[in-house]
Amino acid sequence: MSYYHAGTQSQVDNFETLVAVDWDRELQNRSRGIMRILLADDHDMVRETISAYLRSEGGAEVALATDLPGAIEQISGEGPFDLVLLDYNMPGMMGLDGLAKALAANGGKGVAILSGSAPARTAQEALDAGAIGFIPKTMGAQSLLNAVRFMSAGEIYVPVDLMREEAAASTHPLAKKLSPRELEVLNGLSKGLSNKEIARDLDLQEVTIKLHVRTLCRKLDAKNRTQAALCAKEAGLF
Repeated sequence: MSYYHAGTQSQVDNFETLVAVDWDRELQNRSRGIMRILLADDHDMVRETISAYLRSEGGAEVALATDLPGAIEQISGEGPFDLVLLDYNMPGMMGLDGLAKALAANGGKGVAILSGSAPARTAQEALDAGAIGFIPKTMGAQSLLNAVRFMSAGEIYVPVDLMREEAAASTHPLAKKLSPRELEVLNGLSKGLSNKEIARDLDLQEVTIKLHVRTLCRKLDAKNRTQAALCAKEAGLF
């Protein structure tokens, strides 16, 4: 086998050795059924807890990143991965734009979204955009491992409860009044989160959240954020 290379013969030999080592590792992983996972999340505890469980209980090989640029760099250098797990609200994601970039980088293999606060409508939008799954961060450890195995095998995964919620929300009169982003903010309000916490979860400025809250109060005819959250809960939206 020969390669065109502008460097020395030694550099070419080193390049061929690296390619051979990477391919050797890939063949070994396949033969042993080892999942190669990339987990990208900007929350240290989430990243460390999930990766530790996937390694210890799932026997997976897990690479880590803290933002979308880091994830793309990992895919370029070590990918494609059997599955890429992306935090929906980490830096660089810009909603589902980050999903599209990761899908393109990962060579057609699965990319799933992790989220702690996004509503069911966002899950459906992620699937429509090509995600292989949508994983709530509230999911139990064993259920998460089962979902990862399922998606690594090329199957689409979304929790049944989330799909039921999406079906109900999509026909709900309140949902029809609000944009997807407003629903995300309202979901945060219904969980008792502060503007700062919602801004962090959605990777937005706090002033932007304040504007959304003001719009929500107007659309829901609520006097304040607490009343807006109560309207959503009483209507069964969340």
